[in-house]
Amino acid sequence: MNCSISGEVPEEPVVSIKSGLLYEKRLIERHISDYGKCPVTGEELTMDDIVPVKTGKIVKPRSLTAASIPGMLGMFQNEWDALMLSNFALEQQLHTARQELSHALYQHDAACRVIARLKKERDEARSLLAQAERQAPLPASAATADVSALSNGKRESEDVGPGGKRMRPGVSDSIIAELTECNATLSQQRKKRQIPPTLVPIDALERYTQLSSHPLHKTNKPGITSIDINLSKDIVATGGVDSNAVLFNRTSGEILSTLSGHSKKVTSVKFVASNDVFLSGSADKTVRIWQRSEEGNYDCRHILKDHTAEVQAVTVHATNNYFVTASLDTTWCFYDLSAGLCLTQVEDPSNSMGYTSAAFHPDGLILGTGTTGATVRIWDVKSRGNVANFDGHTGAVTAISFSENGYFLATAAHDGVKLWDLRKLKNFRSFELYDQDTPTNSVDFDHSGSYLAIAGSDIRVYQVGSVKAEWNCIKTLPDLSGTGRATSVKFGPDARYLAVGSMDRNLRIFGLPEDDASTES
Repeated sequence: MNCSISGEVPEEPVVSIKSGLLYEKRLIERHISDYGKCPVTGEELTMDDIVPVKTGKIVKPRSLTAASIPGMLGMFQNEWDALMLSNFALEQQLHTARQELSHALYQHDAACRVIARLKKERDEARSLLAQAERQAPLPASAATADVSALSNGKRESEDVGPGGKRMRPGVSDSIIAELTECNATLSQQRKKRQIPPTLVPIDALERYTQLSSHPLHKTNKPGITSIDINLSKDIVATGGVDSNAVLFNRTSGEILSTLSGHSKKVTSVKFVASNDVFLSGSADKTVRIWQRSEEGNYDCRHILKDHTAEVQAVTVHATNNYFVTASLDTTWCFYDLSAGLCLTQVEDPSNSMGYTSAAFHPDGLILGTGTTGATVRIWDVKSRGNVANFDGHTGAVTAISFSENGYFLATAAHDGVKLWDLRKLKNFRSFELYDQDTPTNSVDFDHSGSYLAIAGSDIRVYQVGSVKAEWNCIKTLPDLSGTGRATSVKFGPDARYLAVGSMDRNLRIFGLPEDDASTES
């Protein structure tokens, strides 16, 4: 039965007792409230004349559209369209949920990293504080500076001057007196200095070959950038692209310690000869001072953050109480080693070139620095004044080495090696060893001043002559790393061996086979 108004099967049927017609309840109620008459007969009609009809719960009959194939196809099409729209909405909601989840996970990961870094800095600060308490008390000013450095590695107690620059305590008269006294003593000793009888002779050095190769650094970031040797203990230190410094006992062939903490490659490593202290400079703009503990491990005692660009070189003064760092930020810093305090930061307003290398003169009152602009700058340490400049190189000056005779300086750059006479301030010899695409990366005089080692695409050893006499090439050693880039070279005690680092992860030792009884190739 159908509604007399809509013609459809009513959901809530009612019947008029006057006319007997069937209606949908909501439709007839609306019509009575508006007109008060029966919509079909026109008689007066009230809701009292309407009686509900009780029906059973039955399935509604199909509509006419479902009674034919075209109708069913149309119905299916409508249902399919509705399903697709619903699926599209669900996919949009899923994509939004995934983005929100990804963002939440990223924030969670970043928060975990920050927490881990803060915990690490806190632990380092606690460790440094514990070490400082165990050591002998420092002067009040130095102790205050150390405590202020422990929180985040920066010296918050330093005053800030005009332009936002830090105010340094400066090099005091007592320090200058100490440097002058050291210079006088070493200069006097140098006049009486003789070549030690234990120095390896030329004929033995001509027979040098590779004795051993030691994989010290990671394979995923290969490359040794710097080498230094503790001559008294025969310990070799290497700095790597993997941001680690490694201390290696050449006699036993064992790794003594792997020093981790820098976030970028280690560019320079130096031993402090008088005590168990080790220095490392890095491309992360920091310098770290490592102290050997009673257990034999090296702990980070200070993290120095005075530079604003990569630290390229670290060099230790002959007193072993001070050291200098050189950086690409166009400054070099003079530090007190015991306090880990920057006494002065030297910046020449006329120089816009960053420093790529640095070395102290053996007597300690002259500092040599190489720049990105191919210039070698010589400084008076007492006055921190630039007293001489050597020009002539092409490309950045990659390495500097002073001879123990006190008046020869060797510098390396892209165009080879130049030798300078410090007495007359002039270049008296040049070695153009490699092609124009191969830079010279390292130079090193041995401790006696008798030999000069050069590293580039190979390793060459020269006999040191004089200003007029020839410098003969005694030995040429191949770069066995296969990279064609020997980055660093260093003579061992009495030139008994050569330590070579390349752009692979191996430290190579060259010497006489009969002298090597402790390491294996």
